[in-house]
Amino acid sequence: MQLLQALCQIAAPSGNEAPLTEFLLRYIQQHQPTWRTIPTVVAGGEFQDCIILIFGKPRTAVFAHLDSIGFTVRYGRQLVRIGGPDAETGYRLVGRDAQGAIECTLRVDEETGALSYDFYREIERGTELTFRCDFRETETTVQSCYLDNRLGVWNALRLCETLQDGIIAFSCWEEHGGGSVAYLARYIYETYGVRQALISDITWVTEGVRPGQGVAISLRDSLIPRRSYVERIRRIAREAGIAHQLEVEASGGSDAKELQLGAQPWDWCFVGAPEDNVHSPDEIVAKADMASMLALYQELMRQL
Repeated sequence: MQLLQALCQIAAPSGNEAPLTEFLLRYIQQHQPTWRTIPTVVAGGEFQDCIILIFGKPRTAVFAHLDSIGFTVRYGRQLVRIGGPDAETGYRLVGRDAQGAIECTLRVDEETGALSYDFYREIERGTELTFRCDFRETETTVQSCYLDNRLGVWNALRLCETLQDGIIAFSCWEEHGGGSVAYLARYIYETYGVRQALISDITWVTEGVRPGQGVAISLRDSLIPRRSYVERIRRIAREAGIAHQLEVEASGGSDAKELQLGAQPWDWCFVGAPEDNVHSPDEIVAKADMASMLALYQELMRQL
């Protein structure tokens, strides 16, 4: 869990993913000699803060978004949401501006719902604030801010250890409207002919998706993937005996939306562990679901 804790402690809200990108590039350089296959690393320039890793002769791409939710300082101590963070008075927020490090308190107006911060000085406008990381681990769970989607990134990095053929794409801006997957998908499709995708992200605990019962295979959210592709994934999961559960939702989305709405004929499926206390400082995931998520990704990347 040391890697997951390190990922959760890095502030990388949508639009400012660079600190996490730099961490990943260092991690990849340090650890790739021990991986089964040394990948080609595509990063920088036209790819902005995204990273693409190409292993062997790829058939399937895994997309994991780097960014998290957070807040932007406006004027007069006002805050603006980045994505859809949970907001409660008393949440501890951290950041940095030209005057130094910041640890302040979130305030929510009970009548209007307007967001502000409590700090001994005014914070420079445009500064990003994120939840203070309090990483907690038990025998059965992990709890922290930003498991969405640091856990999806963790899963992708662990997958790199054994991956022989495939692509790992680390994307940006997912929590605040997306935008990077469109050009990543085009590059991957045109360069490697790959048009199958798995979305390494975190879903929600609901009345039908329970913690500790396995990774969730999503049959649909606000978008609907091609059924024949999802059925292949379900068959592989069943035959491998990997604990999993099926998710059916009417709302929500992921990096998959840019694949489905793009110009290339991508198949996609969201496969991720469920978390509770979504988009709060106290997101919690069962370790059993993390284990089944990684195991299923390893099997899918071998067979798809």
